[in-house]
Amino acid sequence: MVPDISTGGRTYGLLAYLYGPGRRDEHTDPHLVASWLPELASDPGRDPGATLKQLTDRLDLPVLALPKDRRPVRHVWHCPVRTAPGDRQLTDAEWAQVARRIIHATGIAEEGDSHACRWIAVRHAEDHIHLVATLVREDGRRPRRHQDGIRAQAECRRIEAEFGLQVLNPGDRTAAQRPTSAERSKAERTGRSEPSRETLRASVRQALAGAANEEEFFRRLREAGLRVERRLAPSGDALGYKVALPGDRNRGGDPIWFSGSKLAPDLSLPKVRQRLAAGPLDSGLSGDDQDRPHPARTRRTAAPLVERAAATLTADDDEDAAAQLVGVGELLDALAQTSPVSTRGELNQAARAFERATRSHIRAERSDNRAIRSAARGILRAGDALGRGEDGGATAMLLSTLVLATIAAVHWHSARGHAQQAAAARQAACHLRAAYRSSSASPLSMMREQGRRLTPSARRRHADALSSALPDRADQVLADPGWEALAATLDEAERAGYEPTALLQGVIDQRELESADNLTDVLVWRLRRTAKLPATADFAPHRPGIEKVRIRRVAAEHTDAAARAAAGVNGRPRR
Repeated sequence: MVPDISTGGRTYGLLAYLYGPGRRDEHTDPHLVASWLPELASDPGRDPGATLKQLTDRLDLPVLALPKDRRPVRHVWHCPVRTAPGDRQLTDAEWAQVARRIIHATGIAEEGDSHACRWIAVRHAEDHIHLVATLVREDGRRPRRHQDGIRAQAECRRIEAEFGLQVLNPGDRTAAQRPTSAERSKAERTGRSEPSRETLRASVRQALAGAANEEEFFRRLREAGLRVERRLAPSGDALGYKVALPGDRNRGGDPIWFSGSKLAPDLSLPKVRQRLAAGPLDSGLSGDDQDRPHPARTRRTAAPLVERAAATLTADDDEDAAAQLVGVGELLDALAQTSPVSTRGELNQAARAFERATRSHIRAERSDNRAIRSAARGILRAGDALGRGEDGGATAMLLSTLVLATIAAVHWHSARGHAQQAAAARQAACHLRAAYRSSSASPLSMMREQGRRLTPSARRRHADALSSALPDRADQVLADPGWEALAATLDEAERAGYEPTALLQGVIDQRELESADNLTDVLVWRLRRTAKLPATADFAPHRPGIEKVRIRRVAAEHTDAAARAAAGVNGRPRR
């Protein structure tokens, strides 16, 4: 059950909408289910003699009784209350109970208060009602409605439990402000796919992803086509900022501005500065790549950093985990801007969902996420990926790791009671899985084809390596359609000088595999990344002669790496 509180200045206009046909003739049988009177007020939906003007005058009477200079400009309180999809249909009597409880909880009209505000509850659909009140009490005073939205949410959670409805996740006051009903209506009228507030929030977050300093952040906002104004102190320092969409104007013709803090709690200028103050960022690349970054290479660089972030979420350093979540969010924003068309839609949805998972009451003030933020910067500098060949394979490799990171975020938030953040991470994981399936189809198909070309002896050798490194789940992997791709990857690694069993054991020890949606795919991408293999299949013929000395050296390196991983994340012992 979702309440959505807003205020306005025209009682008659709101009532005309509620009792009208709706914008798509969706309003059916508008009528009152409750009001401030012991008996229902005269109902224009049921009484042919009652008019909207009469109902407006009765609601506004306490407002009109005040001297003009004391009348509030925005005196109309409006709160639609909607049940969740799948909930049973409530009766008029039940909706009347809901209305009275929310009106009481929010301070609009507490039970037993004979001088409270006047209000009504209108129903014109099966799944919701509209509460309308005028914000002047009968005694001329204003109602005490401090934090009325939070109190309405809390009351809805109690109503859901008592009425046998879906109990939605409680809020923790870290969520971004939802678009108002007026903003949603304007988006529909103007043909926009979403309200301006949501478009601006995504654009500002993308401008912040991987930004090295404040000036770069504001430059990116302007390059994204947004109107930007900074509030300056006498010294010339910025105190705040606001943004608007070009052409988005109010009735007076002025731009409709949104400050950063109105878009999301972590987009205010002080919070932006706090994120940028962690230290300078590099591009996530080195050497010649600084001047000529490649999309595939930047994605390969990011994958181990995401895996490290996922490992941090399984440790017990909450500040570090919170910082890594912010970094993963920036990386998703960078990917969403540079991915191929085939995955861009899903990645945009994943980034938008995951931004909720980056905000909680756990602060990351002393933690360092520069490495993963630098990786986001490198991805942006490299520009759009084509989604074919090495680009497609590297993208699939990174997306596979991001799925694991979002699943780790679900577990981390759930363990700390962050219900909304856990739900957001779960939603992001669904979009990432869809993007992964799209980007991995071609490179995995090529690997499977390569695996089918291996000699029987090579296949047996790689199956033996799998059974030795992963005895408990080897049968599961061997029966998986992706086994051919894994065998091809092990064969490429062997030709590159790696001992397959030692290499496989090393990647298994990097991090747990229980949360993997597809164990075989995860092993394929970890192997290719660790062994520095191309992200697409290599069809070179098998060389039986392998340098024994090199094999022993590589096996020793992976044994050492596994020992370091067992000691803890980044070499720190687990507590």
